[in-house]
Amino acid sequence: MKYALVIPDGAADEPQESLDGQTPLQAAVTPHMDAVVKSGIVGRSDNVPESMPSGSDVGTMSLFGYDPLKYHTGRAPLEAAAQGIELGSNDWAIRCNLVTIIDQIMTSFTAGQIPSDLGAHLVDLMRQLVEQDPRWDFRAGVSYRNLLLYRSPDGTAPFDAETMTYPPHDLTDGSIVDFLPAGPGSDLLRSLMDLSKDAFLKDEWNQRRAGEGEYPATQVWLWGQGSRPALVPFRERYGVAGAVITAVDLLRGIGRLIGWDVIEVEGATGYLDTDYAAKGRAAIETLKGGADFVVVHVEATDEASHEGDCHAKLEALYEIDDKIVAPLHEYLRSQGDYRLLISPDHPTFLRTKTHSHGYVPFAITGQGITPDDNTTYDEVAAEYGETFKEGHLLMDRFLHQ
Repeated sequence: MKYALVIPDGAADEPQESLDGQTPLQAAVTPHMDAVVKSGIVGRSDNVPESMPSGSDVGTMSLFGYDPLKYHTGRAPLEAAAQGIELGSNDWAIRCNLVTIIDQIMTSFTAGQIPSDLGAHLVDLMRQLVEQDPRWDFRAGVSYRNLLLYRSPDGTAPFDAETMTYPPHDLTDGSIVDFLPAGPGSDLLRSLMDLSKDAFLKDEWNQRRAGEGEYPATQVWLWGQGSRPALVPFRERYGVAGAVITAVDLLRGIGRLIGWDVIEVEGATGYLDTDYAAKGRAAIETLKGGADFVVVHVEATDEASHEGDCHAKLEALYEIDDKIVAPLHEYLRSQGDYRLLISPDHPTFLRTKTHSHGYVPFAITGQGITPDDNTTYDEVAAEYGETFKEGHLLMDRFLHQ
């Protein structure tokens, strides 16, 4: 048996006035996702517990079959794992975004999709500013996505579960005044954020972007902190060896922590310009290479919602359908027994430009799946199918029932 999961990140949404009351999934041209439903089932799952902030760290962990209420410690430790960074038992990882804040408004949570070389330069600048304090360790990532590590010098840490930080992508076009770090250790985080402001303002390379009509990074934004997680290996838990294809460190990290292979794909960007076809080909080659289970994650639909771009979201859904779902499903049918699952991790609303709580639609087809009467893959059809109030239970349904 071969298994595949396609994740159109943040694809679930609300009805749109611009789409005559349809959701993007209803309005998008997705004949191959619809074909999965016609030969299988459609339903819905709630992947993010109401008590937790909505995001891919929580939603994806749930979608992979791990109860986030039990296993989730924070977003940044998962991304640290993606980079092969080891955390001590009292160390913490903190997400470090490069952002553009103008007059206290989160103008761009990506600093205008800042180039990775400039991003690495600014992270190195922060590293130099704190080099006399061995507790802090800045690590460059990709574009605006970077990390800060707190290395405990004495077996203690200033942070705990009461430390509050806020994802910058949830503050797009809004005031940051009421969303600065709060609680234990927040004074340390705020001081580092303040330290970055003057340094970035004086940096010539960074400020050159403003003259070129691009957003410069105005500061770092620290959030998503957490200590080292302890996840049971996926093969031990479900009896299947897996691999993940993604351009996002967060999912790479979860994959590594549960013992999956992480497949790198040239042209995978984690943005709207990602190479969808390359991801589809890589998924097929991964299964041909002996993997039992491959996960293909696409961030583009989520990014479109964060930018409030309905057209881009429709286009991304079409590309996922045509260049990933279609060839992957064709291969799976040709090779023998299989199961295919399609599901977002969480909703991301175009209206609010942020992640949301709530149900997302899933579709499953393949060996042992008795088709229902639904014919389309969308939120409305999903209301008539199976419902999982605890999304982490869906994986067992997909693999074993």
